[in-house]
Amino acid sequence: MDNVAYYCLLALPLLYFLLKSWKTFFGSHSHGLRLPPGQWQLPVIGSLHHLRGSLTHRVLRDLSLRHGPLMFLKFGEVPVVVASTPHAAKEFMKTHDAIFATRPLSLVTKVIIKNGPGIVWAPYGDHWRQLRKICMVELLSAKRVQCIGACHHGRRFKDRDTLLEYVDEAVRLAGGFTATDLFPSSLPARVLSRAEHKAEAYRQSLFKFMDGVVRQHQERRSSHEEDRQEDLIDDLIAGGIETATTTLQWVMAELMRNPDIISKAQAEVRRVFMGQMKVTEERLSELSYLQLIIKETLRLHVPGPLLIPRECQQQCQVLGYDVPKGTMVLVNAWAICRTPDHWDEPDTFNPERFLGDTRDFKGNDFDFIPFGAGRRICPGMVFGLANIELCLANLLFHFDWSLPEGTIHSELDMTETMGITARRKADLLLSATLRIPQPS
Repeated sequence: MDNVAYYCLLALPLLYFLLKSWKTFFGSHSHGLRLPPGQWQLPVIGSLHHLRGSLTHRVLRDLSLRHGPLMFLKFGEVPVVVASTPHAAKEFMKTHDAIFATRPLSLVTKVIIKNGPGIVWAPYGDHWRQLRKICMVELLSAKRVQCIGACHHGRRFKDRDTLLEYVDEAVRLAGGFTATDLFPSSLPARVLSRAEHKAEAYRQSLFKFMDGVVRQHQERRSSHEEDRQEDLIDDLIAGGIETATTTLQWVMAELMRNPDIISKAQAEVRRVFMGQMKVTEERLSELSYLQLIIKETLRLHVPGPLLIPRECQQQCQVLGYDVPKGTMVLVNAWAICRTPDHWDEPDTFNPERFLGDTRDFKGNDFDFIPFGAGRRICPGMVFGLANIELCLANLLFHFDWSLPEGTIHSELDMTETMGITARRKADLLLSATLRIPQPS
């Protein structure tokens, strides 16, 4: 008898959790709301079982072909609406932009930004407006962006590798949902999860590192060392090292799969800069074909396939469906940029599709939104693009590139991984032959 009582006592927390999840599961269907269509759900886990087996943005695209431009899912307890077409994306990013301009915060994000949210995670409001003004006027002004090209002339940031390790760790920590994110009402999920501890350890280590960088900068200033414009560690972080690095890997991979395209790009870069023997930012605008290549890479390999989630701040109607307050909104930019109705042969890498095509990625064309759109469009877009253009032009100007011996161009592994960005699964291994040395 004592054993029965003991096991019943152990089962009480599980029973409570199941009943609460069951109530949550049926609660969204009991208020007369007209929710968007979606896959059938299970108690407790909701729609999570439909996401297994492939990358999330690909699974969501396939499900949207069945259910339409708007789709309602449950990630555990969390209601989620997915937009998968340009028209649906426009509803969230323009028509009802203010209602969906706040970001939901995951457990990891809450820990990392506990000292104060930056521009990416700050809730929509006066504080966010002030942050954006500072970012656009001070950190990412035209003058700041122009001085990117001078970075290689100045002092090398000696802790660069350490910084990149912190970026990698941030991507790993932020690239998914914890049990607490999926079941926010569950105390056991919070207690058993180690994500909070790992995020706190990362935050403390990062702040210690950044304090050291700032201290070194202050010491150089106090010793009257030259205050060089290229000392831009804060700007580089704000500009999105991860996005630029991921895009450069994808563009080089696509160029290696398409020898004719890389030959044409190299010919253009060397024609423009051969007279001065080095790449400078002042003439990057003359590289029209290179810019087509970057646009096509951003279309085919959207850095953040689902962008950064948004959260509904008040119930509203979108495309005739009700979106309840607190719903997480995912915009499947990867699917949108490959929509056959808007792009011919959408899975083919073809930079020349943009010849005479006025579409751009600045938030006005909702079938091409690699950086998002509306109020929360990526503030570091211009800065990141300048990094990509300058780095790619230098790679093509100074070096000839080839795949390892025995590797066939068309068989290059293009498998991606899923995190906060869609990186290549395998490292890109290339052989570089120096053709044009930098002038001493």
